[in-house]
Amino acid sequence: MSGAGSGSDFSFEAALRAQGILRIAGVDEVGRGPMAGPVTAAAVILDPAAIPEGLADSKALTQARRDALAAQIHAVAQVSIAHASVAEIDAMNILQASHLAMIRAVQGLAHMPDHVLIDGKYVPQPLAPHATAVIRGDARVLSIAAASIVAKTCRDALMRKLAQDYPGYGWEHNAGYVTAAHKAALVRQGVTPHHRRSFKPVRLALGQDHEPDAIQHLQ
Repeated sequence: MSGAGSGSDFSFEAALRAQGILRIAGVDEVGRGPMAGPVTAAAVILDPAAIPEGLADSKALTQARRDALAAQIHAVAQVSIAHASVAEIDAMNILQASHLAMIRAVQGLAHMPDHVLIDGKYVPQPLAPHATAVIRGDARVLSIAAASIVAKTCRDALMRKLAQDYPGYGWEHNAGYVTAAHKAALVRQGVTPHHRRSFKPVRLALGQDHEPDAIQHLQ
């Protein structure tokens, strides 16, 4: 179990390890775009001697492959998963809620990392200065790819479970993302406690479209 996925490698981690920084966590989040459900983050510290074969950006993998890799990652790496709730997303905006989930994931690791590699453009302030943001990190950095896989499999499973309690919105298929079927169900069935009221399609369904546009645009 030592190979990389397409485009991703261990070079970022290797460069840090060459400086004596050995405990390195990759961090990624999923669920910024959906109009329902929490945002979920994962932090993963890989063992250089036991890296699962085929790690890649979770979006580039099939569900079956993600599930298989997630099981392998949990078996050989330090893993922590955390969420920011719908209420927190609505209260602070999706970017800040994503950062909150990332911070919680890092803090949930059994051993605090010496350095954190984070997918995206921004480092949550509490994780600085021992952190580096890597644009498209989930496709470039093995530790971040591992985090993206773990976070997505967890959140997708959560949305499938919520779909059993709130059928008709298609969460078992769309994971809460904005699709035509999901928007139609929102109008037909109404807003659930798991819908993000700061997102425009939900506000429209609530008849609040006259309010200032507070939809949380992705950064």
